[in-house]
Amino acid sequence: MFETVANVLDWIGVIAFAATGAMVASRKKMDAIGFIILGTVTGVGGGSLRDLLLGLPVFWVHEPTYLVACVGVSVALFFTAHIPQARYRYLLWLDAIGLAIFAVVGAEKAMIAGAGASVAIAMGVITATFGGAIRDLLGGESPMILFREIYASAAIAAAALFTYLAAKGVPHDFAAAAGFAAGLGVRFVALRYDLSLPRYRARPDDQTGPDRHFWRT
Repeated sequence: MFETVANVLDWIGVIAFAATGAMVASRKKMDAIGFIILGTVTGVGGGSLRDLLLGLPVFWVHEPTYLVACVGVSVALFFTAHIPQARYRYLLWLDAIGLAIFAVVGAEKAMIAGAGASVAIAMGVITATFGGAIRDLLGGESPMILFREIYASAAIAAAALFTYLAAKGVPHDFAAAAGFAAGLGVRFVALRYDLSLPRYRARPDDQTGPDRHFWRT
């Protein structure tokens, strides 16, 4: 049963992230190939890096229907992305859904591969954030993971809660649902209330800056 739920979540995450890639392409007024490239790298980028780091077969190489889905979503949005008036808001919400799903799926796949809790959480965060980072860089945007709003923290919350509950023997369906809800909730609240983690502030005796040489001989 859990394998079926995990596969469904994986598919939803891929489609949601592919849609965000296509939306960035629409904001940049790219052609159809640009839509496909951004949609595809966003949809499969995080999972690809996860599988490579875990020494697993890259998932879309053995199941190319993921690529077909990314291309299909990207092409569909090439013709329909102009319909919603607030595309950036839809981009943020879809990205939040994909983030929460991939954080759980990435952690779960790492645990199946025999990884410990800390590695599973790290793989969840990588799966959830790497595709979006590539999307933003290729689209000429500042990566969301570097924004002041809470982003990676939401992925950590999702992956950590799922990993903890799964390790305690909680049924996988419940653990996955709880992790997803935690990640999505943290990200939604952060977006709704413009929450962020504390930022570094320069001190009077801070010797680093644009007019300072870090290395001296």
